[in-house]
Amino acid sequence: MNQFSLDDHPFVALCDLLKLEGWCDSGGAAKTAIEQSLVKVDGKIETRKRCKIVSGQVVSFAGQQVTVL
Repeated sequence: MNQFSLDDHPFVALCDLLKLEGWCDSGGAAKTAIEQSLVKVDGKIETRKRCKIVSGQVVSFAGQQVTVL
């Protein structure tokens, strides 16, 4: 499982995380994937594009998974 570090930030927006991980080519593509219920946070479908992802959460999309640290 991959890991994503927040460094000193309190959170990362879900759409930004998909783009930063390289799972989506653009922010628009990330937002579309989220709207289409293709993204899960902690095993549950998440449809909020700007959902705040914090340390300890697990995000999965298209067979890939990342733990946020």
